Amino acid sequence: MILDVHSHAWEFPDHFNDDFRLQASRAKAGEALDLTVRFEDYQRTSVPEVRTIVFGGKARLSGLWVDDHYVARYVAEHPDQLFGFLSLDPTQQGWEKELHEGHQTLGLRGIKLMPMYAGFSPDDDRLNPLWTYATKHRLPVLLHTGTTFVSQAPLDCTLPRLLDRVAIRFPEVKIILAHLGHPYEGECVAVIRKHPNVYADLSALHYRPFQLYHSLMLVQEYGVWSKILFGTDYPFTTVKATIDGLRGLNQMLEGTQLPRLDSQAIERVIFRDSLPLLGLDGPS
Repeated sequence: MILDVHSHAWEFPDHFNDDFRLQASRAKAGEALDLTVRFEDYQRTSVPEVRTIVFGGKARLSGLWVDDHYVARYVAEHPDQLFGFLSLDPTQQGWEKELHEGHQTLGLRGIKLMPMYAGFSPDDDRLNPLWTYATKHRLPVLLHTGTTFVSQAPLDCTLPRLLDRVAIRFPEVKIILAHLGHPYEGECVAVIRKHPNVYADLSALHYRPFQLYHSLMLVQEYGVWSKILFGTDYPFTTVKATIDGLRGLNQMLEGTQLPRLDSQAIERVIFRDSLPLLGLDGPS
C-alpha cells in the first residue's frame, strides 16, 4: 500500500479569489495550471492500493478558503480510500470553534496549517490551544513549509526552524513539514532528525529533479530516510508522476561521479506505511 499524505480537495476556481488565481501562474515557472480536483482524475493518474490524506486550506491573506464541510463531503464519497484533515487560519475569529467542529462533528482526522499563506507563525503562543488540542486528541498536523508564489505571504512564517520550537514544547504531536521545506531543506532535515515525532513529505518536488536530488542527498547523509513520507500535492502533480520522478533521479547522474541516492530507500519512502506513524491506523 501507498499512503499519499498530501492531496487537496477544493472547487476550482470557486474557493480562490482572483488575485490568488493570477499569481498561481508562477507556481511552475509560468506554466498554466488547471487546479481542478476530481477524484476520478486522481485515481486515473494513480496506481493500485493508494490511500490518501486530503485537505482544503484556509488562508484569508492569500485568497484561499475551503470550508471543512466540503472536505468532509469529499471524504464521505470515498471513505475507504480517503482521510480528511481540517484546515485552520488562526488569524481569523472563530478558528478554535472550527477546530472543535472539524474534529468532533465532521470526524476529520488531522489538521492542515498554511502559516505563510495566512500570515502567522506556528510557534506563536496564541496557538498553544491548537497544539494542546492536537496533543490531547492525537491529531497529526501537516504544515506548509518553504517557498510560495504568493507575493503577500511572508517567508519568515514558513521556516522549518519554527517547528523546532513547537516540537520542543509539544513533543507528542505528530508533525509533518510539507515539501521538505524547500528551499530550506537543510533546515528541515535538521529539525526532523532532532525530533522523533516530526516528519517531512516530498510533495511537489519531483519536477525540479536536480533540487530534489540534492535535497534527498541531505536526507541520505544525515540518515533520516525513515522520516520522509510520500506525498503528491495533487492537483499540482500526481501519484504516477511523483513515483516516476523519484525513481528517475539517479538516471540523470549517468556519466558523472556524483554519489547515487539509495534506490531501496526511495522504494521504502514510496511504500512506507505512514498510517501507524501518524496514529491513523485506528478508528476515527
